[in-house]
Amino acid sequence: MARPDKAAAVAELTDEFRSSNGAVLTEYRGLTVAQLKQLRVSLGDDVNYAVVKNTLTKIAAKDAGVESFDSLLEGPSAIAFIKGDAVVAAKGLRDFAKANPLLVIKGGVLDGKPLSSDEISKLADLESREVLLAKLAGAMKAAPQNAVSLFAAPLSQAARLFAALQEKLPAEAAPAGDVQDTVAAPAEASTEETAAADS
Repeated sequence: MARPDKAAAVAELTDEFRSSNGAVLTEYRGLTVAQLKQLRVSLGDDVNYAVVKNTLTKIAAKDAGVESFDSLLEGPSAIAFIKGDAVVAAKGLRDFAKANPLLVIKGGVLDGKPLSSDEISKLADLESREVLLAKLAGAMKAAPQNAVSLFAAPLSQAARLFAALQEKLPAEAAPAGDVQDTVAAPAEASTEETAAADS
């Protein structure tokens, strides 16, 4: 590769490192061109999976401030530059590696922090950003509903109490009316007795 081409390749790799929120280094020894194409398709549009030259990648990584790849750049290397959800990309790489054991995940970097292959596997076990956001939205939606229920409970209890009191008041008022009638009856009788006595 001519020197200007090497410089252009280094500049392109450096830009990939800088514009990505993560990168996963893999070894693809033994994978066919068709399998690599299948991997690229499975990773989606948010991941650029590129076969790289180790010496140029070391220079580009150093220029971009990524130092965790130096000791891992051996053998045929390819890097998944992640521009979207790192969990989705890690799942895609892990699942492809399970189906195609010739793909070896060596390590990576996420938001400037180095990741081992085990940490990338743990990252793949997490739920994706979309799932977490959906759960958060569900929790936030449920919280006001729970609050409404919490505040509505005393109100509904008070309403039931008032309804019970209203039913009880007429029931208590009726015996009081009967008492008035019984009190009034002797009074009328005594008036009649007084009239009889006068005649």
